[in-house]
Amino acid sequence: MERDLTLFPQDEIGEYLWDAVSTGNDLSQEREIEFTVIFKSHELALKFGHLLLENNQKLSLCPFDENTDYPWEVTAYPFISALYENIIAYRHLLTESSAPFEGVFDGFYFQVN
Repeated sequence: MERDLTLFPQDEIGEYLWDAVSTGNDLSQEREIEFTVIFKSHELALKFGHLLLENNQKLSLCPFDENTDYPWEVTAYPFISALYENIIAYRHLLTESSAPFEGVFDGFYFQVN
């Protein structure tokens, strides 16, 4: 299969999705995708988590040992298709809504077959 750069741009997200589709994953199928935002304090992470809960989002909050400056992480678990535009849109939503809490987007993940 030849890579369509409009569907799989040459950036971190496009590479991840291209690898997934190259191994037989149907990206149009809805699935739970993990999106993580990290925070400087437990209090800021809790406030952001509360915002997500008010918007009926499934989430987890836990310590994040990999970054001493941002030792708390909130992971949201939307059930969406893994298309590039969906990943970008949800990342943008999290980035914008976590900014008042000094959150930093830390990535996304879904199970690849």
